[in-house]
Formats: sequence, structure tokens, C-alpha cells
Amino acid sequence: MIKARPLSGGAVVIEATETERAALAARFGLGAVESLRAEMRLEQKPRAIRVTGRLQAAIMQPCAISTEPFPVTIDEPVDLRFVEDNARPAAEGDEIELEADDCDEIEYAGDMFDLGEAVAQTLGLAIDPYAEGPNAEAVRAAAGIVKDGEQDGPLAAMLAGLKRD
Repeated sequence: MIKARPLSGGAVVIEATETERAALAARFGLGAVESLRAEMRLEQKPRAIRVTGRLQAAIMQPCAISTEPFPVTIDEPVDLRFVEDNARPAAEGDEIELEADDCDEIEYAGDMFDLGEAVAQTLGLAIDPYAEGPNAEAVRAAAGIVKDGEQDGPLAAMLAGLKRD
């Protein structure tokens, strides 16, 4: 948690503890979060607090094909805006128009905001849900899944004849 006023002038570093990393691994369906570090600068803007920096993590991610965990390194820029929640609440059924800059806005209430949760969400968004590990091709081959254009059999030959070059 970061106190909104006054902001500290230096960099803010967040490093997840072993317990926090285990909780993040469970939350995001990972084999492990081996390290997580974010170094950010906070800047007071007229109606927001801008947070910029970098998130670095080492995770064990399950392969989308074999489900075997494999190591992945994440290195993502962070650019967020924390805005005080003082707008009127939207009524049910109201449409809300978002500008491009609004997508990385996080509302907070009171005099503190949760930078740790924002880092956790940034990690979650940086994980490729379709990442393939080193054994993906072997698992595909064992299951009889071939690459496009390598099909064999009577229907494959007939379909090949229908393709235009």
C-alpha cells in the first residue's frame, strides 16, 4: 500500500516474498513464481498519480500443449495511472466510454492505493496463456497432430487439389 500524499521522491521497489510468490503462482495457475521484482517511479499529476517502471519475473509456466512446466522470463514496462474514486457511480445499464488512456487507470478510495495488487495484475496480463514449452512438438507428434500442409490420407489429397496457389 502506498500513501497518496505526500508521494515519496525516490523509486519504489516491490519484491515478492516466498509466501507472496506462492500465492501468485496459485492465483495464475503457474508451477511457481521464482522471482518477482518491480521498480517504479511515482509522479503526482493534476488528477492522478502516474506510475512508470519495469516488472521483471521468473516463472514456471505450464505448456499449453503438454501442460509440463517450463521456465519463462517476463520483462514488462509498467505505465499506470491511479485516480481518486470521486466520480459518480454508474447506474446499472449505463454505457461507459473509455479513451485509450483510461485502460490503464486504476481507481482508489481514501488516502492509499495498492501498488502491489497493480503489480500482481500486470504480471497476470504479461503471462502468455498459449506459451509452448520445449516438448510441445513431441507431444503433438505423439498425438498425431501435424502441421498445416503436412496432412496425409485420401481427404488431404483431395483438399490439396482444391487449394489455389
